[in-house]
Amino acid sequence: MAAKWLDSAVFYEIYPQSFQDTNADGIGDFQGIMKRLDYIKELGCNAIWINPCFASPFGDAGYDVSDYYTVAPRYGTNEDLKELFAQAHQREMHVLLDLVPGHTSVEHPWFKESMKPEKNVYTDRYIWTDSVWEAPEGAQSLRGISDRDGSCMVNFFSHQPALNYGFYERNRPWQQAPEDEGPQASLEEMKNVMRFWFSMGCDGFRVDMAGAMVKNDPESKGTIALWQNVRAFLDREFPDKVLVSEWGEPDKSLQGGFHMDFLLHFGPSHYNDLFRCEEPFFSSRGKGDVKAFVEKYLDNYRKSERKGLICIPSGNHDMDRLARSLQGDELKIAFAFLLSMPGAPFIYYGDEIGMRYVEGIHSVEGGYNRTGSRSPMQWDHTANAGFSSASPEKLYVKMDPMEDRPCAEDQLAEPASLYHEVQKLIRLRGAHTALGNKADIEFVYVEENKYPLAYVRSSEDETVLVIVNPSKEACRISTANTKVDPAKAKAFYQLGDSVSYDEKTGEWVVPGGSVHFIA
Repeated sequence: MAAKWLDSAVFYEIYPQSFQDTNADGIGDFQGIMKRLDYIKELGCNAIWINPCFASPFGDAGYDVSDYYTVAPRYGTNEDLKELFAQAHQREMHVLLDLVPGHTSVEHPWFKESMKPEKNVYTDRYIWTDSVWEAPEGAQSLRGISDRDGSCMVNFFSHQPALNYGFYERNRPWQQAPEDEGPQASLEEMKNVMRFWFSMGCDGFRVDMAGAMVKNDPESKGTIALWQNVRAFLDREFPDKVLVSEWGEPDKSLQGGFHMDFLLHFGPSHYNDLFRCEEPFFSSRGKGDVKAFVEKYLDNYRKSERKGLICIPSGNHDMDRLARSLQGDELKIAFAFLLSMPGAPFIYYGDEIGMRYVEGIHSVEGGYNRTGSRSPMQWDHTANAGFSSASPEKLYVKMDPMEDRPCAEDQLAEPASLYHEVQKLIRLRGAHTALGNKADIEFVYVEENKYPLAYVRSSEDETVLVIVNPSKEACRISTANTKVDPAKAKAFYQLGDSVSYDEKTGEWVVPGGSVHFIA
């Protein structure tokens, strides 16, 4: 049984390096997160996802772990993280950590042991071929790095050797089955990592590259079975803990036992059609198209048995900031959509105040083009926007240099700010069961290259029609299938001018740049 707290969760993603520095080293830390918990709570978020915070050489911003059982000293200590869990729980908030089970850093002791030519307990912890002259087919590898004869598969960057969970289809003698001793040892050790942090107070994990565990697995059957094994372990020992997958195929991830799945900015989701393309649907220019996104969303929704656990984030550490392509009221309209859809919403730190992508900065810790979305949180008008008292050149990532950069202090003081709009939307979501994480959705107006977008959210006791028109041009839609009576219904949320009903044509008249929640 899934943890009930997830049914009403609204997440806030924290990139710990860039959130709040309390010791003047230019890098955020756990004490800084604790200092800002009330800010997150006041916004309306009751859950947090913290990007990787374990020991690491930081060749990939912590996604290259060197010790799963120890936090990176730059963030604090294990005791600090334990205290963070406790302080969040005191505020009735939950915390997910970021688990990277598919690979480690080359500096991990497991990998150093696996490189030895003598057989040992870690020999099969990673994926090695039998000969240095043979590389894993269709994959990058490390070779010639030790006296062990073989090439080691890597998952992404060349310093991230792939942990061994076996091969579903095997055609080479060095490819082990998922049930073999080496793959089973990898899986059991990941369960031990989870046990350790659950015992500290962690509420669950967001799992990196969750769909890529078992190799040569074209239909994901081996990977699904692996995660079903993990879910059975959770149900036995930690039924209140949750797993959220970076997979992007909800029909597979939910079958595997994950409680939720993210829509990804790559792959078939058409997520970028909404926010991050040449003509985003949420641009006021009105040249975008939402139909392909909705078709794929509904396909996933049906395959996942209408569980409503497909999460659509505002953004994350891997993609451009919303404000790189949307501005002003466009951002408010985008959030009205995000916060009225099924699944637990995820807000990337700073998106609630309209933080911008910082152009033209050098890569930091493997960020490359992603680095512009990882700049320090902008709190106020003090030094370094309140992020850190370190000298500017010591900051982890360069601060947005623009004089008009948004900050939380200004947004909190302005009633019409993006922050307050997001706060209002989260409160409405909590007050209306039909807008909840698991309430049903039915799209009632979706036309290719046309506006608006309209859908009905419904629970046992409530039906809400949502009409979203990012275009600056007014438009009309028939009321025939909207499931609310125009004569009796009223908008309980409105952004922009009021919607009206044309009795002669039986249509809603939807002003440009507007959103309406009607019940």
